[in-house]
Amino acid sequence: MRRERLSAKLKSPLARSLMQVMPPIDYGTVGLVLALKGLILMFGAIAYQVQADQPLTHWQEGLALWNRWDAPHYINIAENGYQATGDDRRLVVFFPLFPWLVRLVATLNGNFVLSGFLVSGLASVAAAVLLQELVRLETFRTFGFVASEQVASRTVWFFLIFPTSYFLHIGYTESLFIALVLGCLLAARRQQWWLAGGLGLLANLTRSSGIVLIPVLLVEVAQQYWLIRRLQRGWGWIALVPLGFAIYLLCNFLATGNPFEFLIHQREYWHKFLTFPWVGMGNRLGELPTSAPWRYQMVGMQEFFFIGLGLVGTVWSWLNLRPSYAIWMTGNWLLFTSTSHLLSIPRYTLVMFPLFVMFAQWSRNRITNGVITAWSLLFLALFIGQFVQGKWAF
Repeated sequence: MRRERLSAKLKSPLARSLMQVMPPIDYGTVGLVLALKGLILMFGAIAYQVQADQPLTHWQEGLALWNRWDAPHYINIAENGYQATGDDRRLVVFFPLFPWLVRLVATLNGNFVLSGFLVSGLASVAAAVLLQELVRLETFRTFGFVASEQVASRTVWFFLIFPTSYFLHIGYTESLFIALVLGCLLAARRQQWWLAGGLGLLANLTRSSGIVLIPVLLVEVAQQYWLIRRLQRGWGWIALVPLGFAIYLLCNFLATGNPFEFLIHQREYWHKFLTFPWVGMGNRLGELPTSAPWRYQMVGMQEFFFIGLGLVGTVWSWLNLRPSYAIWMTGNWLLFTSTSHLLSIPRYTLVMFPLFVMFAQWSRNRITNGVITAWSLLFLALFIGQFVQGKWAF
């Protein structure tokens, strides 16, 4: 009620619209995100000291444990921008919004690594709150339960303890991207199409899979048209979504003179190009018999497990969720697997948010709830221990 009174008092139409679409702050969810964030970062520091037998004497050393693999590339772009020459020219494959935000925050505190944590930290809180609100909108009567506070809370819980959820809290794009995607879908569900288009544009400036939002929003429009049987002018805001990718191509052009420069480096340095899913899977299977045990697991079996999990979640979404959510699952699964070089699938799976709704439904059974929770926490601990030591963990 207080939100409605405040919205009525605001004079600006833009301010009133933002107030209406913003979900109420659930301080319990915010507290849970912050508590788990603290535990994950603390566990990483302890795991490193125990396994490496080395002390950490400064908080910056603790942050540095997480500044590995792709994270330094984003920091490099934030500090220096895209480069046309030298080894850093290949960093044009990374999308610009996250580095831009890191640079913005770094102008205030002077520390780019810390700024990456701050951007991801705020985005992770937003992602959890938005996910909870999105699930609250649904009434899944068709498959035997009605969405409630309990279902929404369980969905957020499984999202936050997913085995690769540590990427939500460090200098990677996962938390920013999923927050923008969830905000876009929530705005579309609430008929705030200008906001859906704007957030979709920003999502496309963050990750390549943001392009999947175009068919997602078109399907959402079709479903809403089926219910109201009339056109809405607001649907035109969807045209903003692909502009995010167009801006990324412009960044490529301004830096190198070629708007598709990223494709060259994806192929030459990361050995990745689009192909049929079975090609990449076949290539990975062919490597497994001669792989070292750690590689057999981390670059082999875990990749395939999460491919299977994503496929199960995609089929389940088509049977139980809104068509737009099923399209999101399908598009992402195909993008992740339709590559010549399978890598980081467990991390990419984190943005397939309907998976956590599926876990919430399955967890109504005490045994299933215990198994999913135990699996999530055990592998979260394993992957964190690997990551902070600088070993490959997606």
